[in-house]
Amino acid sequence: MRAADIAAVLAIQSSCYPPSMQESEAILRARLAAAPDCAWVAQAGERPCAYLTAYRSQLGKVTPLGGAFDAAAPDCLYLHDLAVAPHASGRGLGPHLAATAWQAARRDRLAYSALVSVQDSQAFWSRLGYAPYQALDPGQRRHLAGYDQPACYMVKRLG
Repeated sequence: MRAADIAAVLAIQSSCYPPSMQESEAILRARLAAAPDCAWVAQAGERPCAYLTAYRSQLGKVTPLGGAFDAAAPDCLYLHDLAVAPHASGRGLGPHLAATAWQAARRDRLAYSALVSVQDSQAFWSRLGYAPYQALDPGQRRHLAGYDQPACYMVKRLG
């Protein structure tokens, strides 16, 4: 992902998420600046039609919706946001972007990948090898509750 992709990413986000789940342009730019090597787009022609933002994190640490990335002592690649534009669904772009992220995580010798599943996506993530993680501390459970809809913290062991 490059800064020039932000407008397209915002358009994809608005087509995939309700307003309460959308992050601002400023937040997206901050995420890209914080972890530029952990943000990818898939293109159809010259425009992005799917994206994934991620960052190095710690197992069991949930990023609050709209919260800053915190990469202290990473052992995990946290997949923060994966979205595929409706016109591009069914092409395998989501799994392709996730596989790209896992490859980067393995290169960094990270043992896990984690994410917060929202919008009934738990079955999708389960097919990709993620499972619900039950060992969140109370503070992290509060972060999870801030997603304003049912959310599940899920983990995949890498390697």
